[in-house]
Amino acid sequence: MNAASRIPRSAWIVALSAATLGVIYGYDSSNVAGAQLYFQDYFDLRSNEGAVETIVTATVYGELLGVLAGGFIINRLGRKPTIVIVACGYVVFCLASALAVSPLMLGVARLLLGIMIGISLVAVPIFVAESVPARIRGATLVAYQVAAVVGIILGYLAALALSTVTESLSWRVMLGLAALPAILLIPTLLRLPETARYLVLRGRIDEARVSLSRTTAAEDVDSVLASIQAKCATEGRGRVREMLRRPYLRATLFVVGLGFFIQITGINATVAYGPRIFEAMGITTKTQSILMAMLVQCIALVAVLASMSVVDRWGRRPILLTGITIMIVSQLVMVVTFATQQGDSFSTAQVVLGFLGLAGINIGFVFGFGALVWIYSSESFPARLRGYGSSAMLGSDLFANIIIVQFFLTVLNTVGGAWSFGIFAILAMLAWVFVWRLAPETKGRELESIQDYWENSGHWPAPEERETR
Repeated sequence: MNAASRIPRSAWIVALSAATLGVIYGYDSSNVAGAQLYFQDYFDLRSNEGAVETIVTATVYGELLGVLAGGFIINRLGRKPTIVIVACGYVVFCLASALAVSPLMLGVARLLLGIMIGISLVAVPIFVAESVPARIRGATLVAYQVAAVVGIILGYLAALALSTVTESLSWRVMLGLAALPAILLIPTLLRLPETARYLVLRGRIDEARVSLSRTTAAEDVDSVLASIQAKCATEGRGRVREMLRRPYLRATLFVVGLGFFIQITGINATVAYGPRIFEAMGITTKTQSILMAMLVQCIALVAVLASMSVVDRWGRRPILLTGITIMIVSQLVMVVTFATQQGDSFSTAQVVLGFLGLAGINIGFVFGFGALVWIYSSESFPARLRGYGSSAMLGSDLFANIIIVQFFLTVLNTVGGAWSFGIFAILAMLAWVFVWRLAPETKGRELESIQDYWENSGHWPAPEERETR
C-alpha cells in the first residue's frame, strides 16, 4: 500500500473544507474590485475616491481585528467551533453587504465580514496543520491558496457575468453570492473532529485518540499521540509574553516581518484595484478591465498549482525565494510600462507588457508568498502559542494590506505607475534578503519538532541533541 492510500478520508475532507473557506476569502478579495465599479455610481461616489477606498478597505480593517482576536478565540473555543461560527458569520454579513441601502451600511457590513475572514485566516490553516499528516501538510496548506485564487477568479467571473445587469442589482448579487459556499459547507464542518492537539492541551486524551483515528493512518495513531502528549505535557497554557522573549522572540520577529513583506510588496493593489490599473493603462470599458484582471488570476492559478505540487519536495525556502524573484522582475516590467507612456495614451505593445507585468506579479506571489504564508503561520510555534503566532503574522500582514488598499489609488494618481511599482520592487528586494537570512526549512518535519529550530537559536539541532530534549 502506498503512502497516499493510507491517508484517511477525513484528512482529505478537512483539506477540502478548508479550501472551500479559501474560495470565499478569494472571492471577496476580487468581487469588490468589480462591485466598486457599480456601487460607486449607485451611491454617487465617482468623484469621491476616498469613500470608495474606505469601503473597499473596511473588510481589511475587519480582517485585522479578526486576526488579532483569532488566536485568543481558537484557544478558548477550539479550532472546529471557531470555524463553524466563521462560516455562519460569512452568510450573515455577505447578505448584509448585498442588501446595503447606504455607503455607511455597506462599509459596516464589510467591516463585520472582514472580522469573520480575519478569524478564519488564523483558524483554518491551524485546523488543517493540526489535522493532516506531515507528509501532505505543505500541499494541503497551499491548497488553501489555490482555493483563494479560484475564489478570486470566480469573483471576477461574477463581475463579468453581471456587467450587463442594471447597476442597482449587479453589485448586490456580486457581494451576496459569497454566502452560497458557506451555506453549503456548514453541515460538513459540523461533522469534522476537533484537532487532537487542541484536545490534548485541554486534557481530553480519549477524544484526542478518536480524532487522530479519523485523520491519521491507523498504524501511526499511538506514536503521533505519544509525541503530542510529550510536547504538550511541558507546555501548559500559552501566554503572549512568551513570544517576546527567548527562545521564541526570533520566531516572532520572523513571522511579523514575513507577514509585513507579504503585503507591502503590493499584491493586493493588483487584486483589489486590478481593473482600475487597466483603466490607468488606457482600457476604457468596465467589461474589458474586469476581463483582463480575471485573466491575470487564471494565469496565477497555474502557478499556485505548480507550487502545491512541489512544496513538499522542493522545500519552503526555494519556493519562497523563487516567487519573490519573479515578483521583482515583474514589478520592474510595470515600471518600464508606465515610464515609456507617451502622454495619456498607451500603445498596444505597452498594454501587453503591462498585462504580462501584472500577471508576473501575481504568479510570483501565489507561487511564493501566497502559498507559504499559510504554512509558516501555522508551523512556526508550538501548539500553546500557535494561535497567537498566527495572529501576530497575519496582523502584520493585514496592517501592511491596509496601507496598500487604503492609499494605492491616491499614490497611483499622484506619482504615477512607474514610481508606484518602483517602490514595490524595492520592497520586494528587501523581502528577498529577509527570507534568505531568516526563513527556516520545515518540509517533512512534524509540528512538534519545528519548535526545536527556534529553541536552538535558529539552527536545527543535531540528532543527538534532539534525543536529549
